[in-house]
Amino acid sequence: MTSLSSVFVYNLQSNQKYADFFEKQLKKSGMRYHKRRIIILRSKLINKWVFVPTVGLFLMATLVLMVGGKGLQAPLSGLLNWINLKLGWLYLGIYIVNFVFLIGLAFSHYGKIKIGKPNDKPMYSGFKWGAMVFATAIDASIMMLSITDPLTFIQHPAAPLHAYSKGAYTAAVAYGQFNWGPMAWMMFAPAAILIGYLMYRKGQPVQKLSDGIAMLDGKAPLKKFLSGLVNFLVVVGIIGGVGSSIGMEVPITAKAFSSATGVKYGLPLELGLFAILFVLFAMTVFKGLNGGIDRLSQAHIWLAIGFLVLILAVGPTRYIIVNQAKSLGVFVQKFIPIATNTTPSVTQQDTIFYWGWWLSYMPVMGLFIAKISRGRTIRQLLFGMLLYGFTGCALFYAVMGGYALWLQQNGVINLVHILNTQGQAATIATVIGTLPMKQIMTLLYCASCFIFLATTISGSAYILSSFTSTPLNNREPSRFNRMTWVVVFMIFAFSLVLVGGFNVIQTISVIAGFPLIGVVVIVLISIYRLVRRDSELVFSPSETDMSLDELPATVERKSAIRGKLILSPRNLAND
Repeated sequence: MTSLSSVFVYNLQSNQKYADFFEKQLKKSGMRYHKRRIIILRSKLINKWVFVPTVGLFLMATLVLMVGGKGLQAPLSGLLNWINLKLGWLYLGIYIVNFVFLIGLAFSHYGKIKIGKPNDKPMYSGFKWGAMVFATAIDASIMMLSITDPLTFIQHPAAPLHAYSKGAYTAAVAYGQFNWGPMAWMMFAPAAILIGYLMYRKGQPVQKLSDGIAMLDGKAPLKKFLSGLVNFLVVVGIIGGVGSSIGMEVPITAKAFSSATGVKYGLPLELGLFAILFVLFAMTVFKGLNGGIDRLSQAHIWLAIGFLVLILAVGPTRYIIVNQAKSLGVFVQKFIPIATNTTPSVTQQDTIFYWGWWLSYMPVMGLFIAKISRGRTIRQLLFGMLLYGFTGCALFYAVMGGYALWLQQNGVINLVHILNTQGQAATIATVIGTLPMKQIMTLLYCASCFIFLATTISGSAYILSSFTSTPLNNREPSRFNRMTWVVVFMIFAFSLVLVGGFNVIQTISVIAGFPLIGVVVIVLISIYRLVRRDSELVFSPSETDMSLDELPATVERKSAIRGKLILSPRNLAND
């Protein structure tokens, strides 16, 4: 029956749907066929114009990093300083524009527009939706940087504070919470609103971000080129951001594991962790969205919450609570000055690093949030992200950052000295090692970091494979595509580990986010055009006593709640 399957392959290369159908029929009938040739069919699902250049670019970057090694630390640090000095205003500016635009959208009458049909109900309860958004958006980085960021700040506080002053200790947590706060979380919203609006309200299939940009819609050569360019920039940003995460988190996890088990810390241990991560990522991505990724998402948030509760219970509870209360006041008072600070400094450089990092994750998180937000209004989506996202991140900085500051301020251990001489990995391992039940707490910390990593990377690889596929028509991306991105993530991150240094991670993140500044502008313009040109404003059923279809088809429509006159362009045209 080999020849029969060959005929199927030959005749069906142009139609993947029928190829999938006949593959299933062959399996059911027990007929022999060439699996290899069926796999060739699946390669048709890959968009080679985006897939090949991005894979090639990062393989070249990986080669440069591996050959250059630690000798690249100084040039990359110099590049980071130049970007902060010359282009920092661009990163600050796009976040301010995005935040003001979305807050204005939320409070306007457009905020009542549903991501879905008028009578659609939310797919998930508020808490479950918020937990899913938070659990997917953050990775192990917050469990690490929430410890080291405050220690860096007290050495180089924002003016007019002095190093190691009481004011510096109070503001340290607040500045970290700003970098993981409202403006950061709002960067995910443009893609989420645009994709969700088109998928659930307009009924358009949206597989990647460029599908939702109206000005790129069409078959004209220029539009096709620009659409491909947007997809390319999006993929570059995602790989840069995710690769930076792995490159930072693996050495820290390895150091913590070494301190708990006595295994010698070094490159062999890091290689071992990379191998374990690769197997874990490969299994979850190979199984697909429902087979593996969702199970990791359900597990890691509870591990993280449990870890925070343990620290709060066995640590300096009163100090952590009081310090957070004071930090919240600083956060509110200094919000605008921090957001608009263009003066070159350590704190400003940290903000630019985070802004580049959050930008690189915008397409991934936008697609995910859109898919789980059917039935919610734009206002509910925006305020929900602010509430659950900021609250969750603030808790990490309050508890873990507060505990690290308590150790330093009370002379328990000189964490600043360890940070400056041995780096982040040693500092974090030392902090975890001061907790009761050292080995258990350290292993729990390592497990939490591993699952955070697995969730983030598996989800990112899955979405990247969607972005680099041809129209999927409700199918999953090919396994070859998914697995390719797992390999790219691993080797690119390993090259960053070989170079070493947190400044290198910061530089890659800032560079990865830069091309997406223009993409955000295009997405915001697309949202503005969509909501303005919409022929009907669909309000939440909870705010009106009748559905849109039940309202009389006249020029004047009276709102059941506000008594306002709503003019419908469709009715005006009919009249």
